[in-house]
Amino acid sequence: MKYLTFVVPSYNSEAYLERCIESLLPGGEDVEIIIVNDGSTDKTGKITDMYANLYPNIVKAVHKENGGHGSGVNVGIERAKGIYFKVVDSDDWVEEGSYLTLLNKIKEIVESDITIDLFVSNYVYNRLDNGTFHGVHYRNVFDSNKISTWDDMKYFTISQYLIMHSLTFRTEVIRLAGVKLPEHTFYVDNIFAYQPLPYVKKLMYLDIDFYQYFIGREDQSVNEKSMIRRIDQQFTVTKIILNSYNIKEIKQMSPKLARYMIRQISILISITSTLCSLSNTNEYKFEMNKLWMELRTIDKSLYTQVKYFSLNAITILPEPICDKVAISCYRFAKRKYKFA
Repeated sequence: MKYLTFVVPSYNSEAYLERCIESLLPGGEDVEIIIVNDGSTDKTGKITDMYANLYPNIVKAVHKENGGHGSGVNVGIERAKGIYFKVVDSDDWVEEGSYLTLLNKIKEIVESDITIDLFVSNYVYNRLDNGTFHGVHYRNVFDSNKISTWDDMKYFTISQYLIMHSLTFRTEVIRLAGVKLPEHTFYVDNIFAYQPLPYVKKLMYLDIDFYQYFIGREDQSVNEKSMIRRIDQQFTVTKIILNSYNIKEIKQMSPKLARYMIRQISILISITSTLCSLSNTNEYKFEMNKLWMELRTIDKSLYTQVKYFSLNAITILPEPICDKVAISCYRFAKRKYKFA
């Protein structure tokens, strides 16, 4: 039995893939590691096969045509045999002590016949170029090492939200939610961290710095220039999330979960709006207006809540002032929280 499946979508990752895989091997045969070589043109494929040959009971190699990060995750969801499921990007890694703590807790839960749908843990932004790091925890949101529901959730600060790197889902929950990420699209991790949430009935927060998130590369998707080039993909992801659920139905099930999901929609739209300001093109500002109208058509009440969410309230300012304020807030947050 595999307690935990790791899927590692990999594209031209020869410079850092070994660091990633080495960090996952301490789980031994209790885990499976599915490395998805997504049409790489460097030595990623050879490194993938090397680990599959060295650890045939742990590592599985998948070679496919390039389809983007989302397609790699989709392959992992289809093939996973583990009870739980975790995505680890090929340039990231996990901290060994925290990893073993999570794995042991998973084994304990499985062997006790208790069902936990989601484990939440901390993550750390690592700027290896200048040696700085910034950790994100959820101590103010959940009680650690305790079985919880969404009704037990407390308040998030402005810099906190659940991202793919902090989440380890029960594999069946992801499948029940019908998660299938779009191909050739960046920022699909937002969909992965959103769509399964209504299917989570019980969760547990572990106050451990498990996921180590490498940032600072020029070609990284969260790099500002990269994000501006890929605004179309940001719009795609935001629209998928807008149309995922009827928030009124979620509110009937769990008001606190609905409030969190509204907050996530608000943050995504705020990011999209800020990128439009950074691009300074009429084309994307027009698309942003269309997005607001689409939201209003979907749910007028949700539109009002999102429009006057603290990060979006500046959109009611005159355009030149709105752009300047949005860009200033974004760059201040980037310096303070070191997310890019």
